[in-house]
Amino acid sequence: MNYSTIKKVVACSLVSAVVFTANAQDDPAATSSSAKVFGGRAQYRTWSLGVNAGVLAPVVVTGGSNDVSNWDVNLGYGLTLRKQVGHAFGIELGAMRGKISGSNEDSGLQPSSFETELGYAATIKGVINVATADFLRRENSVNFLVKAGYGLAAYAPATVTNGQTLDWKGQVGSSGDKDYVKEAFIPVGVGIKFKLSDRVNFDLGYDMNFLDGDNLDGIYGKQPSKDKWSYGYAGLEFSLGSSSKPNLDWVNPVALMYDELKDPSLRQEVEALKGRVSTLENTVNQLSADADGDGVSDKFDKCPGTPAGTVVDGSGCPIQFPTAADATAGNYSNIQFEFDSSVLRTSSYPTLDKVSSDLRANSSATLQLDGHASAEGTEAYNMNLSRDRANSVKTYLVNSGVDANRISVTAYGESRPIASNATEEGRVLNRRVEIKTK
Repeated sequence: MNYSTIKKVVACSLVSAVVFTANAQDDPAATSSSAKVFGGRAQYRTWSLGVNAGVLAPVVVTGGSNDVSNWDVNLGYGLTLRKQVGHAFGIELGAMRGKISGSNEDSGLQPSSFETELGYAATIKGVINVATADFLRRENSVNFLVKAGYGLAAYAPATVTNGQTLDWKGQVGSSGDKDYVKEAFIPVGVGIKFKLSDRVNFDLGYDMNFLDGDNLDGIYGKQPSKDKWSYGYAGLEFSLGSSSKPNLDWVNPVALMYDELKDPSLRQEVEALKGRVSTLENTVNQLSADADGDGVSDKFDKCPGTPAGTVVDGSGCPIQFPTAADATAGNYSNIQFEFDSSVLRTSSYPTLDKVSSDLRANSSATLQLDGHASAEGTEAYNMNLSRDRANSVKTYLVNSGVDANRISVTAYGESRPIASNATEEGRVLNRRVEIKTK
């Protein structure tokens, strides 16, 4: 194949790719994406199949020693299967065939020429997508690639020495009956790909292949020496999978994150969250408001407006701590009651009998009965309960012979505690009737 013709073909291919790329960039549908940040690979098309063809030569651009003075360019062709693992990295399986040849016509050395049949060169490569994250464009239509990996080549050289041809095919291996020599090699390459459509890429690339042997051309050079060859190619790559999914090759993660942050539904959720936080803050402020500074919030303060420094119970009402006078008002002990009860205890009878005896002995004396309750339950309920307790004491005294007109009853409910309603001990003291003589 004429080298000048090959250069023309590659140049025309490159121009065509640029034209197709410009058209793809103008297509709004080409930049659409339903993918989400951190949505996983399942939301993309990640498999692609490629075909390529190009030129093989027994030299590489990095230089080095060669076993012949002249090298030829020959046709090579291959297939690739790639799995895109992430936005910027993929794993590619490749296989290619072709012919490699060269000669020593200018130097007059022997062998005068060689021609190697490349039965196959199979590779596995890591592919780095250099231009995935682009801060200048929403979506690229041109990407640059760097590749490296490991390969196994099977080849059969044939050399011409003084007009005699030595063909290695069918004469290699430990038994001398194998068609191909097999050697490992390291492939390293660069490439550029153009997006022709959502399904098709046009690829250009150049691979350097470093063989772990010195018999690719059937000529053994000065030791230590290992052979190498290059493959410059053009090809098409086809994205596989559902058309409803975007191709991971061309998704710009920067644009994807920007779109998700600008999503109206996400903004609505953020605004709604701000509203809920504001409502919660207002509720907390209301719950913590304490106008009289007694340590009980206004929402739960049953005795608002208490003077500063007043000791209050859990409901915000002043605590009247018992004194000797409180406990024996009028020289009579308070009559205590069980929880939620207005029934007299038998332990109260001696006190009540003493009160009855004193009143009957002093006909001018009168009696004041003050009923009280602890803070359990509603205020209205406790008011009635305290009245019932005072009336229970009055009934006992009247039944014992005291004139009912000499006894007055007042109900205070839970409003006048003599101990804290925050403890059971305090609540027991508050369930009482106080007896006061006049």
